[in-house]
Amino acid sequence: MKPTGLVEEWEVWQYAARLSEVTIVERVRVLNQLALESECNLLTIRALDIVRWYASHSGDWGDSTHATYHSYLSVFFKWLQLQEHRLDNPLLKVGSPKAPERVARPIADAAMLTILKSNMHHRTRVMILLAGLGGLRCSEIARFKGEHIDLERGRFLVAGKHKTVKYVPLHPILATTAETMPARGYWFPSNSSRPGQCVRGKSVSDMVATAIRRSGVEATAHQLRHWYGTTLLEDGADIRVVQELLRHASLISTQIYTKATDVRMHAAIRTLDPYRAVA
Repeated sequence: MKPTGLVEEWEVWQYAARLSEVTIVERVRVLNQLALESECNLLTIRALDIVRWYASHSGDWGDSTHATYHSYLSVFFKWLQLQEHRLDNPLLKVGSPKAPERVARPIADAAMLTILKSNMHHRTRVMILLAGLGGLRCSEIARFKGEHIDLERGRFLVAGKHKTVKYVPLHPILATTAETMPARGYWFPSNSSRPGQCVRGKSVSDMVATAIRRSGVEATAHQLRHWYGTTLLEDGADIRVVQELLRHASLISTQIYTKATDVRMHAAIRTLDPYRAVA
């Protein structure tokens, strides 16, 4: 079977397993990138070929990206063995890169203000507000519809990861913004290449990142979500409440935001008094 056919078969298998489109598209992209850049057949590619491919991107991949892409390859080569397309698994000789400790990287309050004050398309501004005041991921923003807004109850619906659906409270600014957007259908419909569908999450990420960069701030779209979670904690919200608002399945995921609460750490340091015994 040709490499292209292999990847297509794997793509179909993933859809049959009801994985999210975002996950499938990204996995397929990485596999095609490996085949193209290594100039190797995925049925015969060696561990050395994969290591050399990793090394060719050492300057533009962070540790997290490297670990993520390795996990994609791991799933793929295990699938090849399961389908009896290949007897060996070259990744067993490569070893697994250690994923870095996850930490929240919220933008500063002043940076958020700078972004919101800058000029940009209204559509992009709405995306930024959904991320910063709703805590939405880029893929969730892409799928947002007018029907998701429930002004009467002051809430909105989020179609999240793993096909989860959850209502969360609606920020007053988002409620006002909703009046400027379609009451029905996707807020961010795709162009003519995907009629009737929404834009992709990657497109949302790129549009927001471009607007942020033009404002003079160095940050990613996902850091707006980090600002949302961290600011809630710093302002005194209970961590279980923040877990629900961020829609984390595990409290462990929410705890990464507690590591970034500089306000609390500075406040704790200021309580240290070396002369308290005198008092």
